Amino acid sequence: MKKIAMIPARYAATRFPAKLMQMLGNKTVILHTYNNTVATNLFDEVMVVTDSEIIFNEIINNGGKAVMSIKEHESGSDRIAEAIADMEVDIVVNVQGDEPFVQKEPLEKLLAVFIGESVQVASLMQVLHVKGIY
Repeated sequence: MKKIAMIPARYAATRFPAKLMQMLGNKTVILHTYNNTVATNLFDEVMVVTDSEIIFNEIINNGGKAVMSIKEHESGSDRIAEAIADMEVDIVVNVQGDEPFVQKEPLEKLLAVFIGESVQVASLMQVLHVKGIY
């Protein structure tokens, strides 16, 4: 069963343009997200799909895999759909580009939902408990 992680990455974000290229320590947010997704060792392939040459070059120049999307899209899911249209894969996980601290355990739990089940779509969610806010 081939499992891949796709990271949609748009440079011109509406609320915070270029946020994926902001430095977080010694790397950009998108490079942290890519490297940490690869480091989980859960996927046969991890790839950034972007409409930006800046993001594309950031990933490629740091030894990663990236693909340019051909058209503009309303969502990251649409961008991923374009990128995987001709790929032979069983499971595609959409890892958001602005998740630089992505970890193995939540992704493992997400992948487990697809194994031996008839599930076609699932989302990773987590309850946050914040003290002092009601």
